[in-house]
Amino acid sequence: MRILLTADPELEVPPKLYGGIERIIDSLARGLRQRGHEVGLVAREGSTCPVDEFFVWPGGVSQSFRMTVANSLALKSAIKKYCPDVVHSFSRLAYLLPNISAQTPKIMSYQRQPSVITTKWARRLSVDSLTFTGCSEHICMSGRVGGGVWESIPNFIELDKYEYQPFVRDDAPLVFLSRLERIKGVHNAIKIAKMAGRRLIIAGNKIEYGEGAEYWKKEISPNLGGNIEYIGAVDDVQKNKLLGNAAALVVPIEWEEPFGIVFAEALACGTPVISSQRGSLPEIIDSGIHGYLVNNSREGLDAVGRISQIDRAACRRRAESHYSLDSVIARYESVYEQRVRSRIR
Repeated sequence: MRILLTADPELEVPPKLYGGIERIIDSLARGLRQRGHEVGLVAREGSTCPVDEFFVWPGGVSQSFRMTVANSLALKSAIKKYCPDVVHSFSRLAYLLPNISAQTPKIMSYQRQPSVITTKWARRLSVDSLTFTGCSEHICMSGRVGGGVWESIPNFIELDKYEYQPFVRDDAPLVFLSRLERIKGVHNAIKIAKMAGRRLIIAGNKIEYGEGAEYWKKEISPNLGGNIEYIGAVDDVQKNKLLGNAAALVVPIEWEEPFGIVFAEALACGTPVISSQRGSLPEIIDSGIHGYLVNNSREGLDAVGRISQIDRAACRRRAESHYSLDSVIARYESVYEQRVRSRIR
C-alpha cells in the first residue's frame, strides 16, 4: 500500500531531543516501510524520517487560521501528487477538510480528548471514508459520542531500547518519571515514599514558569533530600537504566491520562507500576498482575509493601504482547486494509 502520514507542523520527525508523538510517527513510518509499504510524510521542514516522499507544511503553527488554510491546501496537493491508498493523520482534523468527502480512505488518530462536535461533522461530511483511532479505549469512548468508526490502538515502544531486568535489589528505589506537574502526581509519589520509608528518585522536565514553577517551589523542592532525590531530565539510555533498576514506577496521576508511554516503558523493563484508577491506566495495568492501581496514598503505601508479589516477567510479557512496535503496526495495517477493501466494494 501507499500510505501518507501527517504530523503537526510544529513537530520535526523524528525529534532532535525529547518527543512523544514525533517518535511514534517516525517508528511507524520505518516499520511500515520494512513491511514493504510505500510511505509518504507531511511534516515540518527539517524532518529526517526516511520516507519515499516528503512534503513540507507551508504554515508552522497549528493554531493560526491563515496557516491552517494554507496547510489544508498543501495536504490536498500532496494527496493529489502522491496518490495514497490511505491518508493517516496525526495532525489537525481541519487539514483533511478539502479532501473530507473524497473516496480516499482517511484515518484520524487522537492522542487526546477529541471534540465531539468536530468529529461528528467530519464523519457526516466524509461519506464513510473516515475512520478514527484513539491511543486508548478511554479516548475512543469519548469520541464515539459523536458517532463514527473508532478503533483503539495504543502507542508503542521499541522493545530493543528497554532491557528486561528479572531481578532488582531488595533496597531498589521507587522511581517517578514524568513531567513535574500536579496532574502527574509527584507530590503523591513523595508522600507514598516517605510513608513507606523508601528511596524515591524523581526524573523529568522541571517547569520553569506559571503554576508549574509554583508547584515545584511549594510541593517538590522542600521535600528533596534524605531519601527523595531529583536527577533532572533523562535520555533514552538513562531512562532504560533508571526504570530497569527500580522496584516500581510510582506515578499516581490526578487526571484522565490518555495513554502515558512511560507506563509501557516501565513494563518493558519488567518494572511494576503503581498509579491511579484514572484515564487509560486500567487498560494498561491489570492491578495485582502488572502493579497496582490505587485511590489514595494509604493504598499506595500498601501497594509498595506488596510490590515483591508482582512477577516482573509478566510485566515484560504485557509490553511485548500489547505495546511492541510490531504488534501495534499490525493493528494499523488491519485498519488500512479494511478501509481499502471497503472502498473497492
